[in-house]
Amino acid sequence: MTIRVLIVDDQELFREAVAVMLARDPRIADVRAVASGEEAIEHVRAHAVDVVLMDIRMPGLDGIAATREILRIRDGIRVLVLTTFDLDEYVYAAIREGASGFLTKDASPAELADAAAAVAAGEQVLSPRATAALIGFVRDGGPPADPGEALAALSAREQEVARLLATGASNEQIAAALFLSPNTVKTHVKAVLAKLAVPDRVHVVIWAYENGVLRPRA
Repeated sequence: MTIRVLIVDDQELFREAVAVMLARDPRIADVRAVASGEEAIEHVRAHAVDVVLMDIRMPGLDGIAATREILRIRDGIRVLVLTTFDLDEYVYAAIREGASGFLTKDASPAELADAAAAVAAGEQVLSPRATAALIGFVRDGGPPADPGEALAALSAREQEVARLLATGASNEQIAAALFLSPNTVKTHVKAVLAKLAVPDRVHVVIWAYENGVLRPRA
């Protein structure tokens, strides 16, 4: 796999340093860097990009709006949020817009390259600690909606898988909990994502709490 990366950050020193580090990784075929959300959109319109490393808090068009527009105009592109904070409302909003996860800006060069490769392959980047933070953030957002017909599109087994996904469980943990083979779990996970129309496991967490499938702890 060779990956074309676009770095979006208003701090010149940071974006140039990240570009230099990523360019050393053999998996990275091309690295470009721009200073704003507006520039990012124009670059994506004009050039092929696989992964965007997106800062959130920028003057002008912020990373949330830029993420929304980039994912609208270019199919298959993936956005990975880079943030100073472990998790805040801006990161949560970007994930809701379709970002594939996030890393903090103190991540090592190897972690950045691995994350770019992971999201380019269709995975999401969110550590177990970050998953717990995301769940907590959604819980703090107020009482969830009534489940209603949220689960109606899923089979009974898929509902069980969806509930476990929403807790941050891995495929291996789901397989153990439901006494299924890993391959069977992968099939169910793909079906859940397709039927819920969400891009990845991160969005299952958000979906589950916003639709009342899992309730906040008292």
